[in-house]
Amino acid sequence: MSAIPQIVDSHCHLDFPDFQGERDAVIDRAHAAGVTRMVTICTRLRTEPQVRAIAEAHPSVFYAAGTHPMSAADEPMASVDELVDLARHPKFVGIGESGLDYHYTAESAEVQKQSLRIHIDAARETGLPLIIHARDADEDMAAILREGHDNGPYPCVMHCFSSGRGLAEAALDMGFYLSMSGISAFPRSTELREIFAAAPRDRILVETDSPYLAPPPHRGKRNEPAYTAHTAKVGAETMGMDYADFAAQTSANFDRLFSKAAAWSGTA
Repeated sequence: MSAIPQIVDSHCHLDFPDFQGERDAVIDRAHAAGVTRMVTICTRLRTEPQVRAIAEAHPSVFYAAGTHPMSAADEPMASVDELVDLARHPKFVGIGESGLDYHYTAESAEVQKQSLRIHIDAARETGLPLIIHARDADEDMAAILREGHDNGPYPCVMHCFSSGRGLAEAALDMGFYLSMSGISAFPRSTELREIFAAAPRDRILVETDSPYLAPPPHRGKRNEPAYTAHTAKVGAETMGMDYADFAAQTSANFDRLFSKAAAWSGTA
């Protein structure tokens, strides 16, 4: 029997209540599905200790922290120094998620922009990838990312990318990465798959964003890191690649972007 191709879930939320009481089993199922590493994302800095503890308890789990744009108006404004200080932890591998979300929280747009600029500065200072959430804010998103990039380059991934072609092209032009979530595997996401198919193969990641956005055949149910493989199989078809080759390519892409995770060995 051939070995299961190894793949990385570059974005999940293992601290969320959806996984309470079965987190170890969820991680074990991910390993069984070939998911060798996971990045669990802290969306409110006050919960960073709990997220950090999950990464410390599991060799295959890394973490990132930031203020989610939908929470930007309700949480204390992060500072660059605070994010840089958190980044000293050996398993802290990314800044965010940050970004802009005008779908539900357009009224806090100015606060979101302020928070985003702080996260950009922290990514530049630490050299860790900025993890971007973008929804219904393509024009402002592209402008602020470009403004920050013009002040000095920084690594970045457009997490759960489901925006338009213009934002994809702007991000790729700055050397950023696009991440495929379960949305990319939905039958009606033809245009989104076309955007990914046109992107360089060495700039694609895969993720679950679990517990949200489960891909078929689990759509409508709780998502979990093991389901990365379902999205990746659709990604392989989209890119015209064998699944094992796509898994290897996206894992290499992850290592290049999340170089701190790639270099990590030992215990937290």
